Amino acid sequence: MSHARVTRALVAAASATALLTLAACSTAATPSASGPASGTTSAAVDDKCAAYKDYGDLKGKTISVFTSIASDSEAKPHTDSYKPFEECTGATIKYEGSRDFEAQLPVRLKAGNAPDIAYIPQPGLLATLVKDYPGKVFPAGDLATKNVETYYDPAWKTYGSVDGKFYAVPVGANVKSFVWYSPKAFADKGYQVPTTWDELIALSDKIVADNPDSDVKPWCAGIESGGATGWPATDWVEDVMLRVNGTDVYDQWVNHSIAFNDPKVVAAIDKVGTILKNDKYVNGGYGNVKTIATTSFTEAGNPILDGQCFMHRQASFYQANWPKGTKVGEDGDVWAFYFPSMSADSKPVLGGGEFAAAFSDRPEVQAFQAYLASPEWSNAKADATPNGGWLSANKKLDANKLVQPVDKLSYQILTDPKATFRFDGSDLMPGAVGAGSFWTGMTDWINGKSTQEVADAIEKSWPKK
Repeated sequence: MSHARVTRALVAAASATALLTLAACSTAATPSASGPASGTTSAAVDDKCAAYKDYGDLKGKTISVFTSIASDSEAKPHTDSYKPFEECTGATIKYEGSRDFEAQLPVRLKAGNAPDIAYIPQPGLLATLVKDYPGKVFPAGDLATKNVETYYDPAWKTYGSVDGKFYAVPVGANVKSFVWYSPKAFADKGYQVPTTWDELIALSDKIVADNPDSDVKPWCAGIESGGATGWPATDWVEDVMLRVNGTDVYDQWVNHSIAFNDPKVVAAIDKVGTILKNDKYVNGGYGNVKTIATTSFTEAGNPILDGQCFMHRQASFYQANWPKGTKVGEDGDVWAFYFPSMSADSKPVLGGGEFAAAFSDRPEVQAFQAYLASPEWSNAKADATPNGGWLSANKKLDANKLVQPVDKLSYQILTDPKATFRFDGSDLMPGAVGAGSFWTGMTDWINGKSTQEVADAIEKSWPKK
């Protein structure tokens, strides 16, 4: 289970109670390059559906969508977000969710029973499907391509592409470059939010000095996640790789243009170790360094709430894990700041997301895939998720529709022109590494193995071409 799937499950849980009745063909945000037409003659409805005119009259057409979101309550924000498309085009969207999604999708492709659209949790899986099932995954149509090129950072098109051909449009996003903290605890101690790596380390040292005879530590962490144990530590490495080596080296590492045990990679892991393998810094509320391997990632940040630790590096989706009643916000019990880079002028952002791929090139399927890349869908999805926990990187998403403060902060970061976005590295690597040896290797590293030994083992596991 990759951490992209963990992300999806947490986001679904955060929005599981979402209830919304959309008005017929709700007013869209900024009209997109794609758009479907309504078969009605009402001037008011025609106006609301103007952004949909290019999709054509799709009355009587059915498009099937297959995702990993199985329960009715979790699926409701998705099905609600399709209503404007259905009501303005006349099409019917048939939604199906399965908790065995990733096992079932290849079976269905092989059997000739593919869905029209499927939500793919990571680019690595998309590449596998394209290569293992030639001709089964269809390139995105012109309208979908235009929408992604118009409304998304160019990186998102890259992550939906395989061998230079664009297949899948982005349908969800998250930011991983966050450090969670207590604003009140910082204010009480006079601590300032750090803006550079050196300031982050200086703050950690200050917290150590302020608590010489106690178990209070600057950091708390946990990487236990059942069969996916180790993934939170891979996020640490990816964030630090971006910061110490830059995007070009990061891309080379992810693509295996440089080896996993290259000195640059080893140096980045060692940089992570200055925090995660430092007994003076971790693991507040739980014990020593090795407790990180046995502390559940879902509970790892809780010591912030009782003053046992001050900082916890985790993604935007971690907001779903705070105990019930915890206020998240700048004046709340917990809040988050951007994980600092080496200098305040540099702003690399690590994140993840999901993509919608098509397994048919019928016009109605191409139209629906284009809709999923449009501002209309992003805004409808935000409306359909009133409890928050979902985010799009679409530049025309109305940020006021995002009800959770962390979602708004994430959107600001994702759309900041100074930010440089890179997708979660392990989700781009072959499954044997990204969802295998990288996870287990980082767990071994926390448990005492040397950086070089772990990096060598992961490099050895990389599939031969």
